[in-house]
Amino acid sequence: MNEVYDYLKKCGTYYLATVENDQPRVRPFGTVCLFENKLYIQTGKSKDVAKQIANSPKVEICACTGPTWIRVAGTLVEDERIEAQEAMLNDYPSLKNTYQAGDGNTVVYYFKEATATLSSFNDEPKVYHF
Repeated sequence: MNEVYDYLKKCGTYYLATVENDQPRVRPFGTVCLFENKLYIQTGKSKDVAKQIANSPKVEICACTGPTWIRVAGTLVEDERIEAQEAMLNDYPSLKNTYQAGDGNTVVYYFKEATATLSSFNDEPKVYHF
């Protein structure tokens, strides 16, 4: 999982795919955090993406840098604990202008039953399960 986390941090931006009814939705994200040995992402509860995750928590993210790319597919689980929110916000202090731990809008999710595949055009894919 550390390799997956390091890769996503290096990329800075990744793209999160969710489903709304029968329509795929993809948007850029930039938050990723390791907390209690789990890979977390963050958004606002008032956003459509949070509603989509609540209705269908299976998601996939994709990011690339140079000649490689990674896809992480899994189920997102909301973690309502203040400590998890604080861990994310401490990793991204600029978010504190918009989000506060325990504000009722900040939501963090961790990946459960996830598979990450690191690929390139030249090498065999590396697959990680967590």
